[in-house]
Amino acid sequence: MCGFTGFALRDPSAVPDLGLLSRMAGTISHRGPDDEVLIERGGMALGFRRLSIIDVAGGAQPIWNRAGTVAVACNGEVYNFRELRRELEALGYEYKTGSDAESVLHAYEEFGPRAAEKFVGMFAFALLDLREPAEPRVVLGRDRFGVKPMYWAENAEGLWWGSEVKTLLASGRFPREARREALLDYLVQGYVGGPESAWVGIHRLPPATVLTWSARSGVKLERYWDLPTDGLRAPASNEEVLEWVDRAVADRLVSEVPLGAFLSGGIDSNAVATSMARSMSEPPVLCTVGFNERSHDELELARQTARALGAIHHTEVLVPDPKDVVDTLPWFFDEPLADPSTLPTWLVSRMARQHVTVALSGDGGDETFAGYRRYVHDVAENRVRRLAGGAGRAAIGALGKVYPKLDWAPRFLRAKTFLTNVSEDPALAYWHSVSHMTRAEALELLAPDLRASLFEHDPFTAFEAHYRRPDVDSELYRAQYADMHTWLPDRILAKVDRASMAVSLEAREPLLDHRLVGCFANLPDAEKVSRGRGKHRLREALRGRVAENVLDGQKRGFDTPLAAWTRGALRPAIEDAIETLPADWFDRSVLRARFAAHQAGHRNHDRLLWSLLVLEHWRRRHEVARLAA
Repeated sequence: MCGFTGFALRDPSAVPDLGLLSRMAGTISHRGPDDEVLIERGGMALGFRRLSIIDVAGGAQPIWNRAGTVAVACNGEVYNFRELRRELEALGYEYKTGSDAESVLHAYEEFGPRAAEKFVGMFAFALLDLREPAEPRVVLGRDRFGVKPMYWAENAEGLWWGSEVKTLLASGRFPREARREALLDYLVQGYVGGPESAWVGIHRLPPATVLTWSARSGVKLERYWDLPTDGLRAPASNEEVLEWVDRAVADRLVSEVPLGAFLSGGIDSNAVATSMARSMSEPPVLCTVGFNERSHDELELARQTARALGAIHHTEVLVPDPKDVVDTLPWFFDEPLADPSTLPTWLVSRMARQHVTVALSGDGGDETFAGYRRYVHDVAENRVRRLAGGAGRAAIGALGKVYPKLDWAPRFLRAKTFLTNVSEDPALAYWHSVSHMTRAEALELLAPDLRASLFEHDPFTAFEAHYRRPDVDSELYRAQYADMHTWLPDRILAKVDRASMAVSLEAREPLLDHRLVGCFANLPDAEKVSRGRGKHRLREALRGRVAENVLDGQKRGFDTPLAAWTRGALRPAIEDAIETLPADWFDRSVLRARFAAHQAGHRNHDRLLWSLLVLEHWRRRHEVARLAA
């Protein structure tokens, strides 16, 4: 786990400024506190910050090939590097380190950019290829699900790239201006996603994509992998599921530094911890945090699992300080991210880092096996939608329009969303379940001129393209597929990467092994949602391994008590944010009205107020000058 940055000038005879490169690399020292190495050759410069995990003594990066014509820097881990090494040594390649990154280097030499297809793991890599001196090339790649980040930009000088946006901003070559479309995307989704970052001129390399660049040819993007799009597979056996979970976990146990796992009361982290214990000869190290709010506390369930596994269990009851959202976290998040679980994710990472350098997590299980409650609701809505037919849907929709929005009422009385969704297209209905607010609600918040300029932009468009791509008779799989191309990389994995790397902790996600996901994500609907619960096949596979009270317990989110915070500890900070957000971005009178209604208890606007707070402190910390015209 590391970070890197670099640039390639259009003139290969130019001498890059290593002082500039050092300033860029210094902004991500948290990603690699152990070492910094800077190299330049052929008009190219590559800087690397290292967190030593594999080949601690000899695996310094960047690594040059023996001819000194190709160099690599790699963030993350390629878990099948030993198999690749045997294959490449048989082809005549000589290794000088025990690093997984050297297998990336030689695989590229042998197979070119499509070498990424051979890698199993979470990774982002940068290759400098000077084998043709007249046309040196840069090759950038990213893992299949976007576990590891990568940003790039091109200007008159050449190509620039980095593990985080702040590396590019530190170059001084790019304006600190935000895209106006990104603001609407953020308000609607709670994050900025897709191939464009929140910043003008700075792009996000999509997952499962390789970028090649030369001064002569410019940028070329090529996707090398995708989830199945041509139908659903046959039902899976419990043995098949367990075999893949065990294999994915075992692959991720390679480390020369202390390794453990996050453990909560949930199914996914229990599956990982249990499999980990089966693969290790010594007791696993497990880390759990609890919170004073009982509804957000799974500590006792985790203790039961740890005792059953004979684990070394580190626990801590945390009292989250919401002001960390204002004072600490904005530096590590170069783009606004309104996921409230960012704070507890950072806290559990900080606690785990006291005991381990690598921690396995259960991320990805909900997307792969359909564990989110919204998937269960979507299946129910689609069942009613099919039974009702066109006329019935119209009648249900009419009822939804007049049904009151009862934020304060018990859940069973809050039927407005269900009634409205059933009457709509399945893609749009599901989009509502993953959005913070509707596009119309977001536009109401904006200053009039900005609102007018964004009238044609709809964040739903990009989501819908992913939803429609699979040729399957399953709205559930379409929803999963869309989530894995939007919500998962740009919200969930961005949160985990930034929060864990803020404390120099490597987080590994076994349930996002692309072979496992490709095998089970497109199971038939009944294999995933059954009897009103998601994750059916995984639950059944784990019976006998994982405690029944974990498998059959209520799903709990790793969240924060937003309503209490926005009416309590964070109230002054939110008031301040509302008054200081730029007047050409927002209609302040509308924001004040939303704030007043929330504080009076008339409406629940905790998500909106949290989003505004995060946005304003992101803007301040990164000195966002303005929205681009």
